Amino acid sequence: MLFRYLKSQLWVLLCGGLVGPIFLVVYFALGHEERSYIGWMFYVGLLITAADILIALALTSYGAKSAAKSQFLEQRGVLALAQVVGIQETGTRINEQPLVKVDLHIEGPGITAFNTQDRVIASVTRLPLITNRKLVVLVDPATNSYEIDWQRSALVGGMVPAQFTLAEDNRTYDLSGQAAPLMEIMQILKANNVPMNGTIDIRSNPAVRQQVLDVVRRAAAQQGSAAPQPAPAAAAPSGAVGPSALFPTAPAPSTAQRLQELETLRAMGTISDTEYTAKRQQIISEL
Repeated sequence: MLFRYLKSQLWVLLCGGLVGPIFLVVYFALGHEERSYIGWMFYVGLLITAADILIALALTSYGAKSAAKSQFLEQRGVLALAQVVGIQETGTRINEQPLVKVDLHIEGPGITAFNTQDRVIASVTRLPLITNRKLVVLVDPATNSYEIDWQRSALVGGMVPAQFTLAEDNRTYDLSGQAAPLMEIMQILKANNVPMNGTIDIRSNPAVRQQVLDVVRRAAAQQGSAAPQPAPAAAAPSGAVGPSALFPTAPAPSTAQRLQELETLRAMGTISDTEYTAKRQQIISEL
């Protein structure tokens, strides 16, 4: 907690709060005669310094609560998939990055599907995940309180490669961007307290390894059988739960939602006017 406070205090000082302590140092460094002319500096410096401390304490408290919530959801929350069904501009920028409102449809095992709205910073790394319309969230099944997991979202969204090397098959399977099997694998890892930090080695856990192998092979088989023909994918093997049964596809966004999203992307400067016009004509031509 002390380290968190010191970090918050340093951040406040670097963002302009250093003025207060400087005023106080200057005031006490000068002689008695000079102080009579700069008495205001003492009171202003004292006020700014007190504000610095209060702001740092508030940031520390907020950070501690946020960390506690993240830890609770990681331990007891349910991994679910959130479909982004709408994006709206707020007109606010934080550190030169746009703050947007996203409408989410959240579904997952053990929870009742629900719709919600959240405000997120659409940074350069997050924007592709938002426009990809698939985010991974951790949900408290008792309260529906949730938190977006951007690291897992990058995996599901294909921003981070997801490759599985099987010694038995002597080959590497690439499931990058395949939301359903990746969600199933992440649920297996989370249920067995296997952290997701870069390369994951589960050779020492035969039970978890077998479950992951089954999902990888099933996904590869479905991908291979679906490639030659556009027909519906084959049913999951008997006794297995198919990925689509875990997370049904959310309804496709309406034309109005697509146009609104396009307006938001142009307002944020993500696309040029030429790209905006071309995409708008494409959407309208599909009516």
